Amino acid sequence: MGLVRLKIRQFAQEKGWSLKEVSTRSGINYSTLKTYANSAGMATVDATALLKLARTFEVAIEDLIEVVEE
Repeated sequence: MGLVRLKIRQFAQEKGWSLKEVSTRSGINYSTLKTYANSAGMATVDATALLKLARTFEVAIEDLIEVVEE
């Protein structure tokens, strides 16, 4: 199973938003969002959070995910 990284910081920076603002806009708990944003690679991610982030950033889910290890 591979590891993925979420491009939360990249998309937040493009929008000029802080992680706190992304949390408020997406409805994802700040501590959870911060964990996702700071992780170098995760084996599992909450699918609901992915959907919320994609909607918040107005991108496809695939655009949020970067495979870091296969």
